[in-house]
Parts: sequence; structure tokens; C-alpha cells
Amino acid sequence: MFQKLKQFKELRSAAKTLQRELSGEHITIERNGITLELDGNLDVQRLTLPPGMNQQELERRLPEVINQAIDKAQRVAADKIRARGGLEGLGLGKS
Repeated sequence: MFQKLKQFKELRSAAKTLQRELSGEHITIERNGITLELDGNLDVQRLTLPPGMNQQELERRLPEVINQAIDKAQRVAADKIRARGGLEGLGLGKS
């Protein structure tokens, strides 16, 4: 039982370290005049909209930009996890 608790603590520590590293990543996507910047934890840091863009254009284009930024952030996170040795490096793989 203590071994499982130790593994849980190690996993939690690795996850917190990864989260700190990801908060330092900045993902910027610009498309059709819309600029969205996220950190690696998917927190929006900045959103810039072009002047004069009407609501219909925003409703159509903003989801595309958001989805691209999220996809790129997920790839950054996956690369970080791979660099740590994959799931095994986080304590989630084979035991």
C-alpha cells in the first residue's frame, strides 16, 4: 500500500512539474486577422480581433482559430511528455 502511495506522490510531482513547464510555453495562432495566444496549459493570454469584423465573421472564424491553438498546444504538451520518456516517464506506464 505504501508503494502505491509513493507512486501516486511521484506522479503528482511529475504532473505539477509538467504543468509548470507548460505554463511557460506560448502558442500564437493568427488567422484572418484574429490573433490568439495561449500558454501550454490552454489559458488564453491574449486575443486580438480585427477592427470592423462583424459578428457573423467572428462566429465563423473564431472557433477555427481556437481549435488550431488548442491543437498546437496539445502537440507541444505531447512533445514535452515524450521528452520525459512518455507515460513511463510520468509514472503511468509499465510498472
